[in-house]
Amino acid sequence: MSFKKYKQYPIIKNFKREWADKTITKAPIYCSVDLRDGNQALINPLTVEQKLEYFKALVKMGFKQIEVSYPSASDTDFNFTRKLIEEDLVPDDVAIQILIPSKKEWIKKSVEAMKDVKNGIFHLYNPTNEFQRRVVFQKSDDEIIQMAVEAMQYLGELTKDFEGKVTYQYSPESFSQTDLEFAVKICNEVIDVVKPTIDKKMIINLPNTLEACTANVYADRIEWMCKNLNYREALIISVHPHNDRGTSVASAELAVLAGAQKVEGTLFGNGERAGNLDIINFAFNIYSQGIDPKLDLSIIDEVKDMYEDKTRILVHPRHPFVGDMIFTAFSGGHQDAIKKGIDFYRQTNSQIWNVPYLPIDPKDIKRGYEKVIRVNSQSGKGGVSFIISEFLGVNINKDEAIKFGLVIKEESDRLKRELKRDEIIELYKKHISEQNEAFYN
Repeated sequence: MSFKKYKQYPIIKNFKREWADKTITKAPIYCSVDLRDGNQALINPLTVEQKLEYFKALVKMGFKQIEVSYPSASDTDFNFTRKLIEEDLVPDDVAIQILIPSKKEWIKKSVEAMKDVKNGIFHLYNPTNEFQRRVVFQKSDDEIIQMAVEAMQYLGELTKDFEGKVTYQYSPESFSQTDLEFAVKICNEVIDVVKPTIDKKMIINLPNTLEACTANVYADRIEWMCKNLNYREALIISVHPHNDRGTSVASAELAVLAGAQKVEGTLFGNGERAGNLDIINFAFNIYSQGIDPKLDLSIIDEVKDMYEDKTRILVHPRHPFVGDMIFTAFSGGHQDAIKKGIDFYRQTNSQIWNVPYLPIDPKDIKRGYEKVIRVNSQSGKGGVSFIISEFLGVNINKDEAIKFGLVIKEESDRLKRELKRDEIIELYKKHISEQNEAFYN
């Protein structure tokens, strides 16, 4: 291995950032790209029927923008788009978005797929980084700009008579590897074609197509673009972070601080390579800060079941906020703190959640406390006390908890595994019976 063949990502010099002094105060616009970006990353892409069930789950959660297809890429995507429109399956307050490459024949087919759409976002893109301009397309900077401009002009011409709401979105597709001066130049040229207004806004999407920089540098790039784009008040700035460095959630959060109003991502981060932004993680993060996430997170286990069934990808048991074991503590010290925290929360009727080791109340997502504390040989008196009080309604004192904790440790060591709740309860009944027998004898 040779680290010397890798070049450090450039920072923006002589730039006065403002995002570092800001906080997130409201949820951005969420756009799910599960049915397009996420779908293309699956070993077995979704069928039309599977896409429809997935779409309904996204709507139920509260997504108001959903990228449903790449209509020029496959008949499945084209037909799914037509099905949504022709069968009137899209709620009036939901916009469906399609991805469109900057080629006339593919623009034409994409527009055909969206005929009679009530609320549509036409997402046009072309790669813009220097290597692709020079090596892949073998075009000059001006030719790449002209490609984007002519594509947007053609798209505008084909959609000008649409009766439904039409929103244009443009992506310099490889923004993360594109020089900022060129990125802002091509975006401004495309914006000048659309001429958006405050009443009829345009979306500029700035993707971390290949995540190659730290989250703070991405935020700097977003803020710099926000300060240099034309028609800024008539624009919605969108970000589309990938997860190649494992920091897409942080990149999205800092990008919102830097001026982004929309974030594109997928459920649980599904996507090519290391995946897309995990919108669920993002939404739970702001929820845990006392901010309305604008998504119904209480049904996340229902959505997770659907996701695993359709994608054949299992959500990791330690996945933030939603994994099966995310609220689970085996450590004796953690268990003791959790028990005392929950007891205090209940006894004081507190309106603020502040229980050690639990970032949110498991009951917010319809999970009981039975999975919070699980007992093995690493557990202590706090864990067994919690289980006995929670499920038998018996509050045991400290001395009894220590004695019974030793019983549990010995049994777990003997079996070399975790003890189930019912096993602990039976052991407790046996322990009490033996103590009573010893007392009377």
